[in-house]
Amino acid sequence: MYQIRPIQPQDNAEIAQVIREVSKEFGLAPESGFAVADPVLDDLYTVYQQANAQYWVIENQQGKILGGGGLSLLKGDPTILEIQKMYFLPEVRGLGFAKQLLEKAFQFAQLQGFQSCYLETTKELWQAVKLYEKLGFQYLEQPRGNTGHSHACEIWMEKQL
Repeated sequence: MYQIRPIQPQDNAEIAQVIREVSKEFGLAPESGFAVADPVLDDLYTVYQQANAQYWVIENQQGKILGGGGLSLLKGDPTILEIQKMYFLPEVRGLGFAKQLLEKAFQFAQLQGFQSCYLETTKELWQAVKLYEKLGFQYLEQPRGNTGHSHACEIWMEKQL
């Protein structure tokens, strides 16, 4: 049994470790500019307490964090929310949690009055890309905003809500 819930301060270390493990698994090295190198990685709770931001974690019955994902204002374009830091340990992949988190993100964005959600990813995460396509994200020819990851992430997508 699993639950999806908003991030809490005590989740910081565990979700940072999940992001580091999954990044390593897929070869997303910090020196390449991926999210694993973000200086805020060890304090995601604080990051997602800002206005127009939310982060959810997936927790098992024992209280272990197995994944998460969220969204916040796109740096450089405050009219768009960016899907951020969606990472899942192997034991919860394929169980529909990514879709559930994205649906929560879309609902959150709409309630906040936003018209679209944006994301950046890489071909190494092809399973995620397939889900994004299925949920209506469209490919863009160039990145939006100023995420700082655009040189590492060669896939830019946006979904109109």
